[in-house]
Amino acid sequence: MNSRAMRRSAAIVAAFSASAIVLAGCAGGGSDSPSGDADGKTTLTIATFNNFGYTDALLQEYMDENPDIEIVHNKAAESGDARANYFQKLGKEGLADIEGVEIDWFAEAMQYSDLLAEVPDSAKGRWLDWKEAGATDGDGRLVGFGTDIGPQSICYRSDLFAAAGLPTDRAEVATLFEGDWNHFLDIADQYKTATGKPMIDSANSVLQGIVNQMEYTYDEPDGTIIATENPDIADAYSLVVERAIPNAAYAGQWSDDWNASMTNGEFAAMLCPGWMLGIISGNAPDVTGWDVADVFPGGGGNWGGSYLTVPANGANVDAALALADWLTAPEQQLKAFVEAGTFPSQVEAYTNPELTEFVNPYFNDAPTGEIGANRAEAVTVAPYKSANYFKYHDALQNAVTRVFDGVEDQTTSWNTWVTEVDAF
Repeated sequence: MNSRAMRRSAAIVAAFSASAIVLAGCAGGGSDSPSGDADGKTTLTIATFNNFGYTDALLQEYMDENPDIEIVHNKAAESGDARANYFQKLGKEGLADIEGVEIDWFAEAMQYSDLLAEVPDSAKGRWLDWKEAGATDGDGRLVGFGTDIGPQSICYRSDLFAAAGLPTDRAEVATLFEGDWNHFLDIADQYKTATGKPMIDSANSVLQGIVNQMEYTYDEPDGTIIATENPDIADAYSLVVERAIPNAAYAGQWSDDWNASMTNGEFAAMLCPGWMLGIISGNAPDVTGWDVADVFPGGGGNWGGSYLTVPANGANVDAALALADWLTAPEQQLKAFVEAGTFPSQVEAYTNPELTEFVNPYFNDAPTGEIGANRAEAVTVAPYKSANYFKYHDALQNAVTRVFDGVEDQTTSWNTWVTEVDAF
């Protein structure tokens, strides 16, 4: 999620820290009557992760328009924390009135679509077709409010590129990286030869980028498991282990060291879905060298994007649906884009000058609205993601991490993954 602006990223916030608007709390479940405060207000809780672009000011705007509502915003540091909490409590008690769900595990949530409230008819038809279809269950019920999508570009440190003798102008960098993944890693080799440092932030981000360009990854719509027999997955693993690991600073993302390295120059380039822009600017607010190139290895790819869901047994379902509707309307999606770079999934937003003419001061005045639109148009494949996608993919990322850490060699770690898949 996350680009237009320059506020601080929530990626470094401790799991489920409270927004400054009000003291943190959890919504109770199981009642149809609103939960109220002593002053007669209804308290609505919303749980997100990373940075959805929902600032205190944005939520205060809703409270000003609806003086009978008090909003508590809880933010997890990353989506894995949110996922664990979500599935532990869904259908029981303890979830927020509105819960953010990341696209990679949204298919899991759709198994329990009967536990989620349906999006009002008045809100339907506003999103990209594939975004809305992904939240529509077998009975035709739309149970998720689309937030952002994640069309990918390349973010890079122009100062570090200059030191390595590489181009720094964003148009020249786009030309430099035009090509397939092997070409991208050829440039990474050049950077490492020139500097002695890795060019890429993490090996598993490369795996993510490659996998997001496949139509079928670990299983097929009829339930056939193809994970360990899919030659595309095997090739992706080999490429990442053999070529990305030597050029990556980390195995994965979201650690404290990874956050800090956006400032200290430990790496020089990242695969950048729109929401990553807010993560970078939030972690490295005083760095002036970051820029964005309108290019992506292999053409285009979408990484991430989320939905807001409303647990059907929540205490404030109707009020929560109204807030989720407002937060995902085109006007608020544009505000979130300005704040955190989260690229809108609402079609109406794409012709708005606030998006098309936006430039991001932090990224050397890069036209990130135009770049995001171009990158969205370059996406030709939306990978099929079953309810089991997350666990297969997480296990493959763990296989890459074992090689990166020297725990297992390439073949042994692959075989460990095969054993794990067979046991799922």
